[in-house]
Amino acid sequence: MLAAPPYLKKGDKIAITAPASKLGRKSIEIGVEILQNWGLEVIVGKTVGNEFHGFADTLENRTSEFQGFLDEPSIKLILSARGGYGCSKIIDYLNFEKFKTKPKWICGFSDLTAMLLHVNGLGFQSLHGVMAKTMTYHQESNDSLRAALFGDKIDYAFISQEYNREGEGVGEAIGGNLALMAHSIGSKSDLTYDGKILFLEDISEYFYNLDRMLLQLKRAGKLSNLAGLVIGDFSDCKDNDEPFGKNVEEIILELTEGTNYPIAFGFGFGHENKNLAIRMGETLAFCVNKTGSTIKSL
Repeated sequence: MLAAPPYLKKGDKIAITAPASKLGRKSIEIGVEILQNWGLEVIVGKTVGNEFHGFADTLENRTSEFQGFLDEPSIKLILSARGGYGCSKIIDYLNFEKFKTKPKWICGFSDLTAMLLHVNGLGFQSLHGVMAKTMTYHQESNDSLRAALFGDKIDYAFISQEYNREGEGVGEAIGGNLALMAHSIGSKSDLTYDGKILFLEDISEYFYNLDRMLLQLKRAGKLSNLAGLVIGDFSDCKDNDEPFGKNVEEIILELTEGTNYPIAFGFGFGHENKNLAIRMGETLAFCVNKTGSTIKSL
């Protein structure tokens, strides 16, 4: 299991930054209030509410702000304001040396998958969960984020799905957005998936492109030796005028054929309102049977 940064406690200072796409500052006001009600001191970065084309700010300003929050020892969590696109563009300009001596939680989803994966590669857990903007969507998701940040054990159960493959597995959590996982292959942030429980989700992709990205993972050996595969929401995915011939579940089962690890569909994880927090890098126990599926901290 990867090292966990210190869990939060009341009175801790946290920072909200926008390392990717732009957003209005008002869109995080409810999120800030929720975090303050948890007893946290919230710092909002200057990138939140700024814009540079589709980005929250220039590459230099987004990098500089994130670096400052990485280096500041009093900040215990860097929470992304939103995703979109842009995290991969700043990763290679960031210096994680101070972070490695005083690690902190980095949290988000979607485009933040790139950052979470990179932090895992440094030997530390990161947190896949709701962001400041999406804290208006779903109370259970907010509660799961708070529990994960304050050190509670993960204990999720979800109903059985038609396409599930039964079994049990134990391994470190890895994953997030499929497009970002495929995008990381061959980069400095690329990791082995062997013996790990892979979580995947995506949004607004064509079936053929989901097939292509999953095939890339397969050809890179990422799907061969998993301890388990957890499928979250593949939201608003669509077909071409000429049908592809398989749905998301069938694509996944085809590309994992010949493996024997458990696979569960229907976990509340991704771009729908319900987006339950997972500490990436934590060792989890995963069970899929006829009555349903469970994911638990050891």
